[in-house]
Amino acid sequence: MKRRAVIRTLAAASTGPFFAFPQTRRANLLFLCSDQHQAAASGCYGHEQAQTPHIDEIAADGVRFERAYCQSPVCVPSRGSIITGNYASRHGAKILQDALSSDARTAAHLFGDHGYSTAAVGKMHFVDESRKHGFAHRVNAASHQARLTKQEAQAFRADQGEGGATSGRPSAMPERLFRDTFYAEEAVRFLREHKDRPFCLWASFFMPHTPLVPHRKYWDRYEDTDIELPERAPNALETGFHGHLVRAKERGWYQQTDEELRDAIRGYYGNVSQMDANVGRVFDTLRELGLDKNTVVVYTSDHGEMAGAHRMWTKHNMYEQSVRVPLIVRTPDRLGAGTAREHIVEQVDLLPTLAELCALDAPAGIDGRSFAASVRGERHAGREFAYSEYYFCRRVFTADDRFVGKPPIVMVRTDRWKLNYLSWERSELFDLENDPGEFRNVIDDSGNAGIVKELTKIAESTGRVV
Repeated sequence: MKRRAVIRTLAAASTGPFFAFPQTRRANLLFLCSDQHQAAASGCYGHEQAQTPHIDEIAADGVRFERAYCQSPVCVPSRGSIITGNYASRHGAKILQDALSSDARTAAHLFGDHGYSTAAVGKMHFVDESRKHGFAHRVNAASHQARLTKQEAQAFRADQGEGGATSGRPSAMPERLFRDTFYAEEAVRFLREHKDRPFCLWASFFMPHTPLVPHRKYWDRYEDTDIELPERAPNALETGFHGHLVRAKERGWYQQTDEELRDAIRGYYGNVSQMDANVGRVFDTLRELGLDKNTVVVYTSDHGEMAGAHRMWTKHNMYEQSVRVPLIVRTPDRLGAGTAREHIVEQVDLLPTLAELCALDAPAGIDGRSFAASVRGERHAGREFAYSEYYFCRRVFTADDRFVGKPPIVMVRTDRWKLNYLSWERSELFDLENDPGEFRNVIDDSGNAGIVKELTKIAESTGRVV
């Protein structure tokens, strides 16, 4: 009997509409999410310096997707796309300051309607935290702040400094005061309290987002590491969209010395390792309780991090370091354990994929497409292109907001080509086969006119933006 037929048979034999893996009742969902984790900065993705033993362990038991892309390289719209299965132009939370509509149907509604206990623990970036978007249980930054004494809260603010700072250094705080320590503890608490009923838990960590100030023990992990620096051309950003050059110079990134960059990357890797340790605390508890035998586990991040590449930090652009994300899916029976998939997937695809893996019907009419067949090792064509859109955020992109209100940057990324389309400005085209580092904008090369026309047509129609 073919695997698909086996799955249908098992689902039909389970109680109600839930999927029953052979040895258990019905599948839970543990969604582990970080903030600003560059896909390449993980051991399981081949990085030789960033230490991520716990994420690597999940990857060894699951399927790793090599070409997964976020739908917007900034927190709020990206997370809106993950939980709704729709592009930002459809769900409406287009910039950092936009709250996702209370009417938006999310993964929490889907699982909650089928009897699951639902929880969002950590940084969800809902903007308006009074909107729970279907999650019955919510733990957020205010919950973390409430457990600190006045003196601890002051020490926390002084130690972490400004949220976007990109100067690396060790923290002076005890580990228990970090947000992610608290979020891991609360996620563990939820697992223990809900181990006897189906659950959908989104455990969302703040790190490795800036500031680059990890606990000292994670900073010290890289004490003897000769940090490798990304390639930084002397004319970086000069042949592409000029807004990125303006932003990099305004923020001081463009002028970073090699020594400053090494310390910043050391801080970033320390953040990555500290986040990984908290992922491990939650995943270890899942296994301790025996719930791993009945839980689909996902690890991803809302977007990437430039980490000095192209003389930039954070995100807000369409370079691979910013828009490509880590994505690992582990099923209870460890389908495809330790394998990698090369085809293109998008984060809007997560909602229908996880619904299918749990034998739930995905919402109709969403932008996402299930890649559950790929997780199961069946034939799956993947997407012909990845699509992402970036609307210029107020008070964040440039100091004078000169680009705010203009149409977005729209990325269309195929196997070989990437078009970063601007309807009002010179666009960018990169030949990823011959220029994987995206150093040469070939939009003006006469031989590329046909591919520019083809990808422009896709850019103008896919997300219904102009």
